Amino acid sequence: MQIPISTRYRILRTPFSSYRRSRITFTALLFLLPAFVFFTILVVYPVGQSFYYSLFNWKGFGPAVDYVGFQNYQRILTDKAFIKAVSNGLILVGLSLVIQLPLALAVALMVGRELPGRRLFRTIFFMPFVFSEVITAIMWMGLFNPDPDRGLFNALLVLVGIKPQGWLGDPNQVLGCIFAVLTWKYFGFHMLLYMAGLQNIPKEIEEAALIDGANGRQMIMFVILPLLWGTIRTSIYLSVLGALQQFGIIWVMTKGGPVNASEVMATYMYRYGFVRFWLGYGSAVAIVMLLISLVFSLAYLRLVKQQDYLS
Repeated sequence: MQIPISTRYRILRTPFSSYRRSRITFTALLFLLPAFVFFTILVVYPVGQSFYYSLFNWKGFGPAVDYVGFQNYQRILTDKAFIKAVSNGLILVGLSLVIQLPLALAVALMVGRELPGRRLFRTIFFMPFVFSEVITAIMWMGLFNPDPDRGLFNALLVLVGIKPQGWLGDPNQVLGCIFAVLTWKYFGFHMLLYMAGLQNIPKEIEEAALIDGANGRQMIMFVILPLLWGTIRTSIYLSVLGALQQFGIIWVMTKGGPVNASEVMATYMYRYGFVRFWLGYGSAVAIVMLLISLVFSLAYLRLVKQQDYLS
């Protein structure tokens, strides 16, 4: 005999069912508790403490007592050096999106196929990502050395009769040099992401496109790239955040110089927070960096979600 819908609904609403749901919820919260504790200690508390110190003119010695309110934030938004740092960060983001990621995608399409020696190429391209940022910066500083007897690039220019360049000491060239190092360092990482995405594309789809008469360009534009769009979105997200928060390579190579030509937000924060010991002001810069990254993350995720909904 079939139970009426109203009766089944009353059965689901019994105290036993409510108790079972409460028990499941309690169990889930219990398993989430360790992660929540670590997240609070390692993320929420430091961010809250940084915001607290950003409201003071604090040098890092003794308690923070010189309350200045939001004056640190006002100074940040009017400081030409910080505006230059934001501009340099956006330039690195633009160069990464226009040059680095398309180049990594092109190489992934080549070495991810039936290319002779593709395993060797994969290893060569990915190897720079294994090196630490400090080692990478020191190595490239030697290559960019302005002395032709010590720097490889200037030695090559002298051989072909071109005047040696200042490279890292030239405000017009230093940001391009930094971008070249960042591309060399992180190129293999994005290439590996694209290769992983390519491996998830069924070969049957490509074979069907070939049977329908698609050529190589059409295969890439209308088959591979649409199926690889999820991986491309992840790569764009990581590249933008990485460029906005870049610190190690730039600080070791130029310390933001010359004349703030390679200054970014992270080096600006480090300079004021840990070199000049203006920790209150440095904390304010850190909060601004967090807000910029957070706004970008939320906007990007919202845009991606809308695209998924429309598709």
